[in-house]
Amino acid sequence: MNLSDVNWDINAAGTWPLPIKAVATLLVCALVAAGGVYMFTLDRLDSLDAIKLKEQELRTTFESKQKKAVNLRDYQKQLSDIESSLEVMIRQMPTEEEVASLLIDISQTGLASGLEFKLFRPSGPVKQEFYSELPISIQVIGKYEELGMFVSGLASLPRIVTVHDVNIVPYGKDGAMMMNAVVKTYNEGSTNSDGAAVNRKRG
Repeated sequence: MNLSDVNWDINAAGTWPLPIKAVATLLVCALVAAGGVYMFTLDRLDSLDAIKLKEQELRTTFESKQKKAVNLRDYQKQLSDIESSLEVMIRQMPTEEEVASLLIDISQTGLASGLEFKLFRPSGPVKQEFYSELPISIQVIGKYEELGMFVSGLASLPRIVTVHDVNIVPYGKDGAMMMNAVVKTYNEGSTNSDGAAVNRKRG
């Protein structure tokens, strides 16, 4: 078969030799198949990749929630322990009526430790989200061990009392020390509808 004798006009395809018709048919089929893959299959492959990614995300979320579900009792026990600790702390916060007596307790703790007060100045409450800080600026003079007894005595009070901004310097020639500090106690409080802090009274 001489290819130069073939009329390659597409309109004369019916006169082409059988081998050429077969090759042309295969080419047309291949082009149609490639077009079908491009138009339909590739989009679906992209969708399949997106579904696989979503499946992995859901699997990760499920595994995380499953671990939480398995440890639910432990979480519930931890929550119960935290609530119990919080309740104990709240009970250790003085009510508004108890603040005055607590100030006396702090002062008497210092005197019982052998300290001399140069300053005892309660400040106004500092509002926090769920409670109020009640700071007291103090300046006391005594020996080092007396200062230690005072701080230890504050920690032993039935209400929460903390010591901040401690500064101790020598005072005089007899081994006395002067301590400047801020003693804080805390008052349980909540916020009313106007945004003002109010105190709860415990029964």
